[in-house]
Amino acid sequence: MSKLRFSAAVVAAMAGLFFAGTGMSARAAECGEEIPCELKNGEYYVHLPENRQSDEPLGAIFFLHGHLGKAKNVIRNKNFQKMADDLGVAFVAVQGIEGHWSFPTAPRRFRDEPAFFDEVLNDISGRFGVDRKRTMLSGFSAGGFMTWYVACADSDQFAGYAPIAGAFWQPLPDNCPTKAPYLFHVHGTTDTVVPLEGRALRGGRWHQGDVFKSFDIWLRQNGLAEADAKKVTDGKLKCERWVPKTGFLELCLHGGGHSVQANWIKRAWLELSDMKGWNRRT
Repeated sequence: MSKLRFSAAVVAAMAGLFFAGTGMSARAAECGEEIPCELKNGEYYVHLPENRQSDEPLGAIFFLHGHLGKAKNVIRNKNFQKMADDLGVAFVAVQGIEGHWSFPTAPRRFRDEPAFFDEVLNDISGRFGVDRKRTMLSGFSAGGFMTWYVACADSDQFAGYAPIAGAFWQPLPDNCPTKAPYLFHVHGTTDTVVPLEGRALRGGRWHQGDVFKSFDIWLRQNGLAEADAKKVTDGKLKCERWVPKTGFLELCLHGGGHSVQANWIKRAWLELSDMKGWNRRT
C-alpha cells in the first residue's frame, strides 16, 4: 500500500471513529452551516453547537422563515447561532418552496409541509444524531402561521412550539384533531404586518386570523374557555398562561412591532426543558 493510500485510509478510519463517537453519520460531512442538506422534497440548513456534550442527547430548534425568506440567511444569523451554542442544541433553518409555507389556508400550496418536516426530522436524526423527542418548532410571521398549523395537525410531531407573530388564518379551524401542544406564542401589540386582530390581504381574498380567537380554539377544546389565565411578566414580555391536562399554552405580548428575537426562542426552549425534565443550560 502506498503512503498516499495509507494516509487516505487512516483519514477515513479516523473520520469514521469521530462520527461514531458523536452519534453522527458520515453523511453529516456533506452539509452543515451554509451548505444545505438536500432532501427529496426540499432542503434545510443546520448549525451544530460548539462544545457539544457527548453524554447528553442532542436536541434541536427548528425555525421557519417569514414570507419569501431564505433559510440560508437565517442560519447566518449570529444571534441564533449563539443561542444554539448557549443551549447546546442544533439550530435548523428549513427552506420553504420559493419562500412560501403551504399551510391549509395559504394562498399557494407547494408541498405537504408536515410530511416534509418528518423527512427533515428523520434525516437530521440519522445524519447528526438529533434526538427526535427533544425538538421544538419555531417560526416568524409566515413561519409562525405554519408553526400554528403543525401544532394543530399533530402536537406530537415536535415536543414544543414557539411561534412568533403568526396564528391561524380565516376561516379558523373549528378544532384541532390532537391534544393541546406545549405552545409559547410571542406577539407585538403594535405589529401592523400581522396585527393581533389579523388583517385582510389582496382585497379580502385572504385574511390573517385573530390571535386571541386562535387561542380560544385550544381553550374551548380543553375546557379552559372560562378559566383565568396565570399572569407572568418576564422582562418586556407580559404573558398569560393556561395549563390543560396535557400540554401548555402561553401568550406573551411586547410593546414592539413585527420582529423576532433569539431570546424569545431561547426562553421557550428553557421553559419546555423544565416541563419535559430535560437537562438544560442557562
